[in-house]
Amino acid sequence: MVSSEQRRKQLAREKYERYLKRREAARRKARIRNGLIAVGVVLVLAAGGAYAASGGLNGDKEKKDEAAPKAPDPSATSKAPDPCDKPAKGKPNGKQWKKEPAMTVDKSASYTMELSTTCGDIPIELDAAEAPHTVNSFAFLAGEKFFDHTPCHRLTDLPEPQPLHVLQCGSPDGNPAGGPGYKFDDENLKGATYPAGTVAMANSGPDTNGSQFFLVYEDSKLPPRYTPFGKISASGMKVLKKIAKAGVASPQGDGMPNATVVIDKATVRKS
Repeated sequence: MVSSEQRRKQLAREKYERYLKRREAARRKARIRNGLIAVGVVLVLAAGGAYAASGGLNGDKEKKDEAAPKAPDPSATSKAPDPCDKPAKGKPNGKQWKKEPAMTVDKSASYTMELSTTCGDIPIELDAAEAPHTVNSFAFLAGEKFFDHTPCHRLTDLPEPQPLHVLQCGSPDGNPAGGPGYKFDDENLKGATYPAGTVAMANSGPDTNGSQFFLVYEDSKLPPRYTPFGKISASGMKVLKKIAKAGVASPQGDGMPNATVVIDKATVRKS
């Protein structure tokens, strides 16, 4: 007989798999709609392609204007207190680009990214040597203020036998398929693992990287399909643990974080 705990884990895993399928479907729709643009139906898409934009290929202008990060209401789903401050004033700019930015990073140099969030600063050491295109993209997007005022929209806390403990960020308005409009190839996958402190790209399949990424707060088991490109500092891990401790706004362990996690500003520096 299946225990209630085993059933809960099974439901959580099934929910996660459905999420990935919905996200891939959204991207397929976006690619189809983007092809229509090339044959002259721009006006149709501008009026009706709002959620097609969630594939990260086009921004919905009307939604973008309403896309200020919305703080989750912990009282609605949990008694866990919100450990974070209110977001800084401003909205995501939701900029879009048709292709990956030109390479400007120096593979032999050291780069750091700092996420100034409502819950505290999260410094990250970036790996330009092993993931140059990924680091280049983040340097570009940070310089364009793409990440500023964007929410971290998903916290996952799933136990053994397939533990998954991550905070996902990088969507301009927090929808599951949001992105910068371009994609780039996977990197650094050979032997990739995801211990606590790893920063890696979220994706919907091979070579579909955009702007979404996840921060691993406890050792997680994932197939080597997600580009690891950075490591969180000790001080950043304290902030990440604080966010995770506040819990998930879902009894199944996968959903919006109870903490009001918003990236007020992202900065990438060459050191």
